[in-house]
Amino acid sequence: MSGFVHHYGLAALFLIVMLESGGVPLPGETALVAAGVFAQRGDLDIAAVIAVAAVAAIVGDNLGYWIGRTGGRAVIQRWGFASRSLPWAERFFARHGPKTIFLARFLSVLRVTAAWLAGISRMHWWTFFFWNAAGGICWAALVGLVAYYVGQAAADAISRYGLIGGAVVIAAVAVGLAAVHVWRKRLVEQP
Repeated sequence: MSGFVHHYGLAALFLIVMLESGGVPLPGETALVAAGVFAQRGDLDIAAVIAVAAVAAIVGDNLGYWIGRTGGRAVIQRWGFASRSLPWAERFFARHGPKTIFLARFLSVLRVTAAWLAGISRMHWWTFFFWNAAGGICWAALVGLVAYYVGQAAADAISRYGLIGGAVVIAAVAVGLAAVHVWRKRLVEQP
């Protein structure tokens, strides 16, 4: 397994994150977490993991944006959603587009759909690109480093304090991530 990860891990990470960002519902964040843990074990380089995930997120989101921009309106019109959805989406992205694109990287459903929606609503590409790149880089660094260091902390706690110590570390991280999720949700839902 170690040899496979060493040789193909970064390519698999790139493909999964890029496809998820482009609109295919795949576990991109899970792949990044796994790559961070493999980096902690020495099978991958954490700097390479973060760089590959960030580039894949940016490339995939841009593909999704252009698919939405060039063909998304036709699909929405064919399904009959255009008259009620497009004006709302255009107003929403005009008002909240940059922060939506940045925060979408951290929310699973939006990670798959936000680029398409930005393209369909005709968000200016340079604005999209800047906030998408910022979100992709921050997401890759944060998730990759948390997986890298929490993987090490959990292993150290288990070796020193047994499974109960490892469970306490994992529970503490889960509570922290849940708090961040609630905070982000409140931020997105504010008028």
